[in-house]
Amino acid sequence: MADYQTINRAGTTALEIDEGLRAHMSSVYGIMSAGMATTGIVAYLTGQNDALLATLFTGGLRWAVMFAPLIMVFFLGSMINRLSQTGARLAFITFSALMGLSISWIFAVYTGISITQTFFTTAIAFGGLSLYGYTTKRDISGWGSFLIMGVIGLIVASILNIWMASSAMTFAISVIGLLIFAGLTAYDTQKIKNTYIAMASNGQTDWLGKAAIMGALSLYLDFLNMFMFLLHFMGGRE
Repeated sequence: MADYQTINRAGTTALEIDEGLRAHMSSVYGIMSAGMATTGIVAYLTGQNDALLATLFTGGLRWAVMFAPLIMVFFLGSMINRLSQTGARLAFITFSALMGLSISWIFAVYTGISITQTFFTTAIAFGGLSLYGYTTKRDISGWGSFLIMGVIGLIVASILNIWMASSAMTFAISVIGLLIFAGLTAYDTQKIKNTYIAMASNGQTDWLGKAAIMGALSLYLDFLNMFMFLLHFMGGRE
């Protein structure tokens, strides 16, 4: 239940906010699931084509494939206020497809069974962490700055390790990355919930559709990164 005992400034009751919140979270998870499905399909189809994989991950093109999703994330974040809701959804699905290309190499490195097992393990862990973020009465907003700094550190370390190719650093990045994105899953879920409550209580419903897309993007990134880091430990190599 939302923490409202009386009708708020927008004239919305606590019951209406709770009902709207459930619908909003369903929308967030639905959009996220559509993105994950797009990524999975593109990654699988690309990963089954050895010639295409060799083209994508050889020479200068591999850098474009690797960094295109990151560029798309920055584009969506900076342009969300100018995009229509339909345009924002299209940008999110485009990003999901680019991410599928970017991670398609896993089907050439790991067995299909281990990828499937890792996916379902990630889904269970994600579900538990997201449920905690949604239901906890504890304010975990203070985690944000620490976790974001951790993500920045991971990005820098990962880029450096492209040239260093250190197995020890790869292991450390995987462990720390898994912990960071586990924390971000709970943090982002609570943030999405609190954002909805703040908007609904003030009558700012026009932007809720875009807020659902941005929330889905946050949780999508949390899930995918947990999956990739966990695959390092659970993935059986071909």
